[in-house]
Amino acid sequence: MDFGFILSSAAGEIFSPTTAAYALAALGLAVHFGYSGLLNFGQAGFMAVGAYGFAISTLSFGVPFFVGLLIAVVGSVLFALILGIPTLRLRADYLAIVTIAAAEIVRYVVTTNQLTAVTGSANGLAAFEGGFYDMNPFPEGSYFGMNNRDFFIRFIGWGLVIVCCVIVWLLMRSPWGRVLKGIREDENAVRSLGKNVYAYKMQALVIGGIVGALAGMVFTLPRGAVQPANYGTELTFFLWTCLLLGGMATVLGPVIGAMIFWVVLSLTQGILYGLIESGAVTWLTTVQAGQLRYILVGIALMLLMIFRPQGVFGNKKELAFA
Repeated sequence: MDFGFILSSAAGEIFSPTTAAYALAALGLAVHFGYSGLLNFGQAGFMAVGAYGFAISTLSFGVPFFVGLLIAVVGSVLFALILGIPTLRLRADYLAIVTIAAAEIVRYVVTTNQLTAVTGSANGLAAFEGGFYDMNPFPEGSYFGMNNRDFFIRFIGWGLVIVCCVIVWLLMRSPWGRVLKGIREDENAVRSLGKNVYAYKMQALVIGGIVGALAGMVFTLPRGAVQPANYGTELTFFLWTCLLLGGMATVLGPVIGAMIFWVVLSLTQGILYGLIESGAVTWLTTVQAGQLRYILVGIALMLLMIFRPQGVFGNKKELAFA
C-alpha cells in the first residue's frame, strides 16, 4: 500500500475546487442557520439554481461570463424570495421540510423531459465553461504541479471563499449581524424592540442563497458539466456535515470543516482501496468501500457531536438557541 500516494491525494483535496465549493455553500448555511437560526435543508437547491442559471444563459443565449454570473445571482435571489415569502414565518422544523422539498422541486424541474432542449434533462448540460477559461491570465505551464486551467479555477474558487468570508465577517460584526444573532436567540425579544424580524430573515436567506449560487458555479465549472443528480439531498447533508465539523456560528468553521470532510473522505477511500488491492481485506469490493467511507465519516460526526458539539472553532455559548 502506497501511503505516500494516499497522503498526497488527501492533501490535494484541501485546496481542490470541490472543497472551495463546499466551503462556500457551507458558509451560506452558516449565514442561514449559524447566525440567523434558519433551518435550511435546501442549500443544494441554491447551488443548482446558480449552476443551471449560468449554464443555461451561456448555452441558450450566448451571454458573456459576467452576464451569466449576474443571471445566476439574480436567479438565487428570486429563488430565495419565492422560498422565503411563504415560509419564513414557519417554525424551524416546518421550514426544514419546506426547504428540502423546494430543492427537490428544482432538481425535478430541470430533469423533466419537456425541458430537455433547455436543461438537458437527466443528462444535464456541458461545454459552457469556455468563457470562463478565456479569461485565464496564467500562460500555459506548471503551477505547483497543476496546469494553468486547474490553477486558475483554484485561484478563483479560493479567492471567492476569502472574499465571502471577509464580507460575512464584516456583516456579522455590524449592527445588522447583531440583530440576526438576537433573532436566532429569541426573535420575540427582538420583535419587541421594534425590529422587523421577517425582513431580517429574508435578507439573511438571500445573502446565504447568493453564496450558495456562487458555490454551485465553482462546483460545476471544473467539471464542464452540470447534472441534476449532483444536487440531490445528500449534497445538502454533506454541507451540514462540513458546517458542524467546523462550527456553526463561525466564519472560518465552514471552510475548515469542508477541508476536513474531503481530506477524511480521501484518506478513508485511499486506505480502504489500498487494503483491498493488497489482499489484506477480501470481504469488501471497491464499490462497497466507497460506501463504507461515508459510514465512517458519519460515525466520526456522531463522536464529534458527543464530545465537541460546537465543532472545531465553535463556541458552546453559540449553541444556546431559543
